[in-house]
Amino acid sequence: MNMDAFYKIPCGMYIVSTAHGGKLNGQVVNAIVQVTATPPKIAVSLNKQNLTCQLCARSGVFTVSVLDQDAPMTFLGRFGFKSGRDLDKFEGVNHRLGRNGAPIVLDHALAFFEAEVTSTLDLDTHLLLIGKVTEAEVLSDVEPMSYAFYRDIKKGLTSKLAATYQAKEGAAGRKPGAAGDGGGRVEVPPLVAPARYRCNACGYIYDPAVGIPDAGIKPGTPFEALPGDWRCPVCGARKDRFTALPT
Repeated sequence: MNMDAFYKIPCGMYIVSTAHGGKLNGQVVNAIVQVTATPPKIAVSLNKQNLTCQLCARSGVFTVSVLDQDAPMTFLGRFGFKSGRDLDKFEGVNHRLGRNGAPIVLDHALAFFEAEVTSTLDLDTHLLLIGKVTEAEVLSDVEPMSYAFYRDIKKGLTSKLAATYQAKEGAAGRKPGAAGDGGGRVEVPPLVAPARYRCNACGYIYDPAVGIPDAGIKPGTPFEALPGDWRCPVCGARKDRFTALPT
C-alpha cells in the first residue's frame, strides 16, 4: 500500500482548545472535517494520550481556530510539540474564552468555531469527537495554512501522536533503494554543502539551504552561524541538542 496517497487528501492546520477544572489547553490538529450542515457539526480526531483529548472528554466542549499561512514555527511548535502538562500554552498568546467556556486562540487565526460534543467514537489510539457548532466567526480573509503548505513549504514535522503521522523510511526520510542510496556511478559535487542538523528532542531538521525565513534566518545560513542562544523552532531545544546528519 502506498501511504503517500494519504498526503493527497486536503487537510488544514488548526488549533483545538478546551478547558476543564480551570485548566486551559490546546493542540495543533489537521484531522478536522465538517460532517453535517443541518445542524452544523464538525469532527476532530485526538490522540488519547494528549492532554487536550483527556480534557475534551471531561468538559464536552472545544473550540477550533483555523490557522493562516503566516503562523511561525515557534507558534506551531508551542501547540504541536509541547505538552500542556509542562507549561501554560496560552501564556503570552492572544486568546479569549468562548461562550462554551473553552479558550479561542486568536493569534494567526482567520476563523474560529465553538462546539459541544454530541458523540464520540473510539478509534483505538485516537478518539473521534463529533461536535455541534454553537458559534462561528470569520476573523480574516487571508489564506489558510494547509497541511501540505506546513509540510512542504515550512518544512514542518508531524507529531508521532497525530492522526496523520507516518514513520519515515530509510535515512533522512528517503525510502530504501531511492536514488543516491548506492549502486552505479556517484557524481561528486564540486563543493560540500553545509550539513543539515536534526533536533534530538523532536526530530526537526534544520536545512541551511532553506533557512527559516519567517524567523529572519536566510537560506544559506549554516548551522554553525546560528546564534548561541538559538533554539529549535518546533520544541525549543538548545543548539547542543542537535546532531549533524551525514552529507
